[in-house]
Amino acid sequence: MRRKSFFTRGYDNTTMDDVAKEAEFSKRTVYVYFNSKEQIYFEVMIRGYRLLINMLKNDLQEKNFNAIEEIKQMSLTMYQFSKNYTEYFKAIMEYENGEMDFQKGVPDKSKEECYALGEKILGYLTKALKKGIAENSIRSDIDIEKTALVLWACMLGVYNTANRKKNYIENYHGITPEELISSAFQLIIRSIQFVNEENHK
Repeated sequence: MRRKSFFTRGYDNTTMDDVAKEAEFSKRTVYVYFNSKEQIYFEVMIRGYRLLINMLKNDLQEKNFNAIEEIKQMSLTMYQFSKNYTEYFKAIMEYENGEMDFQKGVPDKSKEECYALGEKILGYLTKALKKGIAENSIRSDIDIEKTALVLWACMLGVYNTANRKKNYIENYHGITPEELISSAFQLIIRSIQFVNEENHK
């Protein structure tokens, strides 16, 4: 129940009074379990990251993907997550795009778990990039860590546009959100894909 306040009002507009009211607890009782609304927000993101990681595991497990196919599947899974768990996706987006200072009132354990889960998701990307370099399907001159971060940022931005501007891109540009995502994926992949110059002479 405590997540509902953030989902309906957003982080900035939610107070501990709102959280207590939604949970049908006194404000004092809420403070027994959580130091601040910042800590609760971290718990929301932790749950969202766990859901996404489970989806990635299920969609990638025991699949004989090459590296490019693996990255594509990750992009599809993350888009499906943004549709299936819209509110969690919004919470993660608000954090990613915001300038929130989460230092006060957030126990180290909550911060560390949230950051560790985020790194685990990036780990799927870095692993696929390393695999692609070994397969000669991805350029060997890229910085793997930086490229994974760029892929993550690009994917989130495209999914956010696809979800929030669905009517606009369909009515004014005549493309579906899925087509936008597919085009973005192809553009991103072309920037990191290994091209055999011998085949292009």
